[in-house]
Amino acid sequence: MKFSSLFHRNTCLIVCLICSFLAFSQNQDDTNDFWRHVRFGGGLGLSFGDGFFSGTIAPSGIYEFNSQFAAGLGLNATYNKQDDFFKSTIFGASLIGLFNPIRELQLSTEFEQLNVNRKFDDSNYENQNYWYPGLYMGIGYRSDNVTFGIRYDVLYDKDKSIYADPYIPFVRVYF
Repeated sequence: MKFSSLFHRNTCLIVCLICSFLAFSQNQDDTNDFWRHVRFGGGLGLSFGDGFFSGTIAPSGIYEFNSQFAAGLGLNATYNKQDDFFKSTIFGASLIGLFNPIRELQLSTEFEQLNVNRKFDDSNYENQNYWYPGLYMGIGYRSDNVTFGIRYDVLYDKDKSIYADPYIPFVRVYF
């Protein structure tokens, strides 16, 4: 009886260890598989001339669920300055959804929430600090990891948007 009890106890221990090892190994494979579907990219912007400067950095990351669907997150940091008029800082984040009905065509939707802080040098203007939401619907031509297109802000407000127009061209790159 003692041998049988010891055998069962050790067998259970060995089976538990093997199952734990297999579960851990499976978990490692899932983790590696996860990172094979993650893409990083974003945008950089620089504009200057005649007393004006604007710089933007907007990193983003997406997870490709399959060859047609991807979703992810983005960040945005922008600094603008017009000599003797205003300075602005803009920080925010976005949720991104991408759909490729065919390899070359990419449809996108993006919800962006930005904190806009504008400080005017002229006392005739009141300094501003507010949150601005943007909901963009886009279409683009995709070639490998680069997409060229245009997007439209359906929540566009000409007085508060950081863009002059609701139609915004874009270049999207993911590695």
